[in-house]
Amino acid sequence: MRSDSVKAGTQQAPHRSLFNALGYTEEERRRPMIGIVSSYNEIVPGHMNLDKIVDAVKLGVAMAGGMPVVFPAIAVCDGIAMGHIGMKYSLVTRDLIADSTEAVAMAHGFDGLVMVPNCDKNVPGLLMAAARINIPTVFVSGGPMLAGRVRGEKKSLSAMFEAVGSVAAGTMSMEELSEFEEKVCPTCGSCSGMYTANSMNCLTEVLGMGLKGNGTIPAVYSERIRLAKHAGMKIMELLEKDIKPRDIMTEKAFINALRMDMALGCSTNSMLHLPAIAHEAGVELNLDIANELSEETPNLCHLAPAGPTYMEDLNEAGGVYAVMNELNKKNLLYTDLITATGKTVGENIAGCINTDPEVIRPIDKPYSKTGGIAVLKGNLAPDSCVVKRSAVVEEMMVHEGPARVFDCEEDAIDAIKGGEIVAGDVVVIRYEGPKGGPGMREMLNPTSAIAGMGLGSSVALITDGRFSGASRGASIGHVSPEAAVGGPIALVEEGDIISINIPANTIDMKVSDEELARRKDLWQPREPKITTGYLARYREMVTSGNRGAILEIPRK
Repeated sequence: MRSDSVKAGTQQAPHRSLFNALGYTEEERRRPMIGIVSSYNEIVPGHMNLDKIVDAVKLGVAMAGGMPVVFPAIAVCDGIAMGHIGMKYSLVTRDLIADSTEAVAMAHGFDGLVMVPNCDKNVPGLLMAAARINIPTVFVSGGPMLAGRVRGEKKSLSAMFEAVGSVAAGTMSMEELSEFEEKVCPTCGSCSGMYTANSMNCLTEVLGMGLKGNGTIPAVYSERIRLAKHAGMKIMELLEKDIKPRDIMTEKAFINALRMDMALGCSTNSMLHLPAIAHEAGVELNLDIANELSEETPNLCHLAPAGPTYMEDLNEAGGVYAVMNELNKKNLLYTDLITATGKTVGENIAGCINTDPEVIRPIDKPYSKTGGIAVLKGNLAPDSCVVKRSAVVEEMMVHEGPARVFDCEEDAIDAIKGGEIVAGDVVVIRYEGPKGGPGMREMLNPTSAIAGMGLGSSVALITDGRFSGASRGASIGHVSPEAAVGGPIALVEEGDIISINIPANTIDMKVSDEELARRKDLWQPREPKITTGYLARYREMVTSGNRGAILEIPRK
């Protein structure tokens, strides 16, 4: 066993004395040592139930003959971190989580791992760690929150942010806002729409690193506890069969994940995370293929914020495997790939039927014939930018209007709430990228303000920051190169005409090449606003080109 390096032999007598101090018995030490990475804390609603999940995993490991050992991973609540300096810390924690988990796992000689994440950055962070460490590993998430109910309608967190904008617009009273506040987030769990956390938990299932139901079984269901016990038992099977993350997370598995991303209408943040995870697995995932896959892959789900259905509805309709089965009717998935279930993709999804065609559209009656995510390019984003096409209303698929330019999120929100933004405008928020922010904040507050002011179907928003999975409308983020390195978004001037054509995958500003070159010559780098602490060190790492810290899309 790998753990013999810390448990067996004369040289390891000091090590065994430390295991004695931990209360482990000789009988336990003879078993494979399974690390259980727990993201439990009392600040993230999606993680407050993970202590119960971890206890169930421990029981499953012990029942199957393993020695369960728990150690922690950090997590940030993006909702609580939203709209202030805290959001600058959110995305960078992904790499902190990957690094710290790798350090603990490698330092202590574990034989296998069970990862217990739930929210936006610790799911991809732990997938990155799993790929690096490459010992048998299985994931079991904490599960999604149940949708709230306000006056007979299901609601989720995005409705809460939009309600704030409605109060600013004078279309909602403070009493109504208080009712939303009390009812929108009724249980523990990751927020109830197809936001980033649920997107990544579903894609973990698609990649083959989680068991059936990992992405969709609600956090408060006892079925989630049973799933955790099965994950604890399954790791022992993976250890016996020597099935490792890099055996599972192959190039074809990532192609499956991108296709399912399109079908499910996942968060645009998946376009940041999937390439980063793939890179750690030794797979270079060039997102130039995203539009090719989208052309072939129909969008089958419109979960909140794109539509009126929620994770609990997807679960009842058959879950991720049912959506995969729909795609497989047109042979759009690789089905011969091994997974953490010990079976192939094809064996996993066999017999998983779609029980609700209103939640999961049949493949011959999709919401659209193309996928839910689009990658755009043009003179404003020569490398790329990303939009959640499934959440854009038809009238905004092609849009042209004057730029309203802001150098930070806060200034844009003030202008939106102050009534300075009108129908037809294109709000441009820059210097919010990985280097410029630093930290690449989510722009949920500005998009929610636009929706709350009744401008969601007439105003576009473009940023070198990123968008929450809760964002909807013509919200185009991850513009690369970012403003901080002199990307064209830094050169946009107030009133420049911006042309967006999502069906054609283009985004341009109507400025001549000569004028852009003139502006480029005049552009000066901005001094960083944050000069001390972790964010300053992170910015230095990114600027120096240290790939371990880079949060932009890895490219060939």
